[in-house]
Amino acid sequence: MTDTGEQALLVIAEEAAEAAAAELRARFGQRHGVRAKSGPTDLVSDADLAAESAIRDVLATHRPGDAILAEEGGASGHGALRWVVDPLDGTINFLFGIPVFAVSIAVEDARGALAGVVLDPLRDERFAATRSGPPTLNGDAIEASARSDLSTALVATGFGYDAPVRARQAVVISRVLPQVRDIRRLGAAALDLVWTACGRYDAYFERGLKAWDLAAGALIGARAGLELRPLEATAEDPAGVAAAPAALIGPLMDLVRST
Repeated sequence: MTDTGEQALLVIAEEAAEAAAAELRARFGQRHGVRAKSGPTDLVSDADLAAESAIRDVLATHRPGDAILAEEGGASGHGALRWVVDPLDGTINFLFGIPVFAVSIAVEDARGALAGVVLDPLRDERFAATRSGPPTLNGDAIEASARSDLSTALVATGFGYDAPVRARQAVVISRVLPQVRDIRRLGAAALDLVWTACGRYDAYFERGLKAWDLAAGALIGARAGLELRPLEATAEDPAGVAAAPAALIGPLMDLVRST
């Protein structure tokens, strides 16, 4: 795939993200069609579904032969390229009127992500990158933190929906918190990744993420200079990821591996 091809795909991803964002802006603050998915704390709403439908409409127009993996509608199609879609990352925030949520869209080939966009509809912040191009925020280049001392690092994380997993995550947090500047819990993994990519956070880690949580943000973070390391699944805990500058990733991994 040439750089021109990557850029063309990014333009489609951005158009699809804007279509979803329009649906979310119109519905923010409303609680229509809310229902539970995996458990009572894991919710989906009509806004999620409307945003995903808007994305699928754009992709059907421009890339009808491609595969799609979307949070609400699942997998469809069998093309050489796959679009990985989170129409509303931060559903709980959205439903509670907390203005921290995003649309995340990436397109992948057999080697991984080719292009990705994370769009914050309320701040009108569009984070984007291609495999061979620079990471940007509203068109301006971004780069990750160069911090080398974990004790002064601002670290973001997130928590799972399952109560026993949360209890073990609390143990990890109790280990991390005394060793860093502070912890933030935003509630939207895609935003956590891109805020780390542009240096608002120094590092990020979380377990229990899905492909649609990671695909776009991980590409943007890697292009911005972050090292991304997998957190391996265990018998009790789901897999995850840690993202940090080179000087911080080792010490962070030492702290956040499962107990």
